[in-house]
Amino acid sequence: MRPVTRQRRMWAALLAALLMMLGLQTVPAAGEPGAPDAGAAQQVLTWTAGNDIDTYLSAPTTAVAGPATIVFENSAATGNTTGMPHTLTFVTSDPEFNDDVQLNVLANPNDARGGKHTAEVTLTPGRYFYHCTIPGHGQMQGVLTVTEGGGEDTTAPEATARVTGSQNDKGEYVGSASVTLEATDEGSGVDRIEYAVGADGAWQPYTAPVVVDQVGTHAVRYRALDKAGNVSAERSVGFTVVPPPTDDTTAPETSATVDGERNGDGAYIGMATVTVTASDTGSGVNTIEYAIGADGAWQAYTGPVTVHRVGAHTVRYRATDKAGNAAAEKSVEFTVVAAPPQDTTPPATGVTVEGTRNSDGAYVGAATVSIGADDGHGGSGVAGIEYSLDGGPYLAYTGPVVVDRAGRHTVAYRASDQAGNTSEPLTVSFTVVADGGVPAPHCPEYDERLTVIVGTVDSGVPNRVTDNRCRIGELIEDEKEWTSRALFLKHVRSVLDGLLEEGVVDEREYRAVDEAARRSGIGRPGQTEGYRKILDGTRESFAKWEQVGGGSFALNPDGSITSGTTRGGLGMLWFPERKYGDFSLRLQWRDDAPGAENANSGVFVRFPQVHDHPEESRPEWVAIKYGHEVQVFDSPTGDMYKTGSVYGFDRVGLAGAGVAQKGTWNDYEIRVVDQHYSVYRNGVLINEFDNAGGQEFQPPRSDDPGTDGRRFASGYIGLQVHGTTDVVSYRDVRIKELS
Repeated sequence: MRPVTRQRRMWAALLAALLMMLGLQTVPAAGEPGAPDAGAAQQVLTWTAGNDIDTYLSAPTTAVAGPATIVFENSAATGNTTGMPHTLTFVTSDPEFNDDVQLNVLANPNDARGGKHTAEVTLTPGRYFYHCTIPGHGQMQGVLTVTEGGGEDTTAPEATARVTGSQNDKGEYVGSASVTLEATDEGSGVDRIEYAVGADGAWQPYTAPVVVDQVGTHAVRYRALDKAGNVSAERSVGFTVVPPPTDDTTAPETSATVDGERNGDGAYIGMATVTVTASDTGSGVNTIEYAIGADGAWQAYTGPVTVHRVGAHTVRYRATDKAGNAAAEKSVEFTVVAAPPQDTTPPATGVTVEGTRNSDGAYVGAATVSIGADDGHGGSGVAGIEYSLDGGPYLAYTGPVVVDRAGRHTVAYRASDQAGNTSEPLTVSFTVVADGGVPAPHCPEYDERLTVIVGTVDSGVPNRVTDNRCRIGELIEDEKEWTSRALFLKHVRSVLDGLLEEGVVDEREYRAVDEAARRSGIGRPGQTEGYRKILDGTRESFAKWEQVGGGSFALNPDGSITSGTTRGGLGMLWFPERKYGDFSLRLQWRDDAPGAENANSGVFVRFPQVHDHPEESRPEWVAIKYGHEVQVFDSPTGDMYKTGSVYGFDRVGLAGAGVAQKGTWNDYEIRVVDQHYSVYRNGVLINEFDNAGGQEFQPPRSDDPGTDGRRFASGYIGLQVHGTTDVVSYRDVRIKELS
């Protein structure tokens, strides 16, 4: 039996080394060499998973600082009947959470441990964020809060108070008194001290001695709290403050103002705010008091007084100084009336599109868009209407909009009322075809982005339509092959010279576009190879792509493709003609999800041939498991991987990714050199990711080409369809191989 034991230990050592290479930590089971001491007093924290891909079945929420045994079980015993793998991964890249535990455990019911793994860690006080890193499991996440260890503290702190100041022979404090508070705690330690002035005063954090200079008798209450949450009994210290000797015989000066929104009769609408002030050049103001109505009780004035009750009101006020002089009572009078019903309903909007239509329903030559709005009976009235053409900026609507450029168009429109309510944008889409009188513009490129972007450099200049009905960006041919930088810059300046003469751009905009062209690097050595279009809007180009899994993409009349229009579900459209190594992939995408939904999609890169993995029942999972998905998702809620993220590996927040208005085309570039990924959105670098070792989901397999699937040096390109409500459109997909 000895050789068998030796062999078993050898395989266990090899497995442990392999898991360490993959970043999937584990420790030996009890009784094996290197296992933790079973007699050691140490907390055990257990996570479990099953068939559910949205949540862990169980997970701890709190722990105590110090050594801990992490148990992660994803087995038949915990309800996993499909063999689905899950990970338990502690995030170390988010500054809001602790980053000192490197934990990334992969478990499935069919692995060598039957899906139950353990790891030894040391926890520190604070919060740890954990999640499952497998794509599609974005909601399996949570927070573990770790508190200080050292045993349970049930003893409250001891708090003391000391009053200092100049005293007279009666023990009264002359002018002011200063209260100093202190606390001690032999257990978990003092967390904070709090104090309150008077019987009804609010508790406040103690940070420095409390100075009381108001003449009269006072009580300061105080208490202390320790880090274990124990609170000391409330105590108080009393004292009297008297004024210093003075010959002041003049009472304070007082005044009051009334503020608020008023109607034509001078009445205050909804409420009135009374502000009382007092000044004294002698001994100083000691108290200010106010009373509401002729019989109202006097109250200490601590801030502006708001009166909401409808009717006529009188607010009386007075003040005393520290020498005891009292100002004569004064008053202000005003009337409060009820506010009219608030208009919270935005205007209703409508649109009509008119023009001559052909048998396909397209408008011949031009389409005229008319927009109307109505705020309804009792509303505040329509303040204005705005429209946006083809994802452009919203413009004030002053009359029917004539669209005479051939192609597919979308007009978004909305209206606001006098109360500030704005309607949700609605859209109308239509197609314009050229006729003999209005030929389609002959534009070198197709570019509807909001600003002029040369290569990946955003000039900031509006991409407006020129006199020849092409946009500025469409005249600058930054995607064709240029044999030299000088030739490209000469072309750009020639275009700008014409636009400057026509008044389309000014001198500042001329310089901005020219500077963007120079910074783009187009035409430099190593950048002369042009982009090859692999999806150009034609049926022939679209037919070269293959749909696998659920869902579908449909080709639109304008040459774009849209997901989920004919069939829903999770799937992928991929380009099987060739694999790409180092490359720059450029495309445009648009969020076309209905209503308040957001497009959810992604661009898959460097995955192997999907039909060469028969062990995968769904071929689209080959891209998910063995490639990388660059996310497309602008929603402020839902999946934590936003646009630009490398799904499951490198998270970009919504602020870092930027958010475009729905219905607006976005330019996307994914540049991959060796194992370095760069993601650009509208010319702005939003993410960089190095595919270093130790982050892969899958262990090496016998049919992999000498490495694991997450480190492929080349692979295929694909576009994800996520579902029927996660609608996204793509167009103009082009790729350039990089040496």
